[in-house]
Amino acid sequence: MKLSIVIPARNEAGNIGETIDKLSSRLKRENIAYELVVVDDGSSDGTPAVIENRAQADPGIRFIRNPGPHGFGNAIRCGLDAFTGDAVVIVMADDSDDPEDVVRYYYILRDKAECAFGSRWIRGGKVYDYPAIKKIVNRMANAFVRALFHLHYNDVTNAFKGYRRSVIDGCRPFLSPHFNLTVEIPLKAIVRGYSHEIIPISWRNRKQGTSALKIEEMGTRYLFIVLNIWLEKVLTHNDYHRPAKETFSPLK
Repeated sequence: MKLSIVIPARNEAGNIGETIDKLSSRLKRENIAYELVVVDDGSSDGTPAVIENRAQADPGIRFIRNPGPHGFGNAIRCGLDAFTGDAVVIVMADDSDDPEDVVRYYYILRDKAECAFGSRWIRGGKVYDYPAIKKIVNRMANAFVRALFHLHYNDVTNAFKGYRRSVIDGCRPFLSPHFNLTVEIPLKAIVRGYSHEIIPISWRNRKQGTSALKIEEMGTRYLFIVLNIWLEKVLTHNDYHRPAKETFSPLK
């Protein structure tokens, strides 16, 4: 199974090189066929040069420019339109996600489920230097989503998740141009009947730069997407549900 990693990057010159190096090194050690699809989202710093240098040295690294409009969700969608693997994992450019967890996702997607979801907030999950205000908002948002959809999963808003290609195709079209894409894809996958497995993961705060996520700007955008998918769940009588003839089987 070939694994694609989609990495949206905007002004991440201080982080993207280390992120790419750690991922490619770990995947090579595991003998996993991979491609890193790194999407520059209109950076004004040296991010493109860092990516291009890595791509010249490693044929498994693909450098893509998002021509616009820019935005976190648009950059991911650009990568999802371009990836060639059997499955895809969305990874942040700031080195906050652990390559070991990417490998664990790979085996879930290959052998166990169509979606690989991680949680930082279950037994075995770890966070390092997580901002206190961000944590409060995060837990409140996830509690709302859990109550609305009757979910046991408690980390829906985290972007770091994995999907088989069939899931991505079955959840289109995507509406979110911003960080709300992080909830759109997993909620659509759950509502549309794709199988998933949840494992504890770790998260480490960025070493350089600042996050592009502005909590005060995203509330209504998250709410729009969550309610949009909730309405699909309660009003459409499974019109968008995965075809009944599709059954889970391991990918080899």
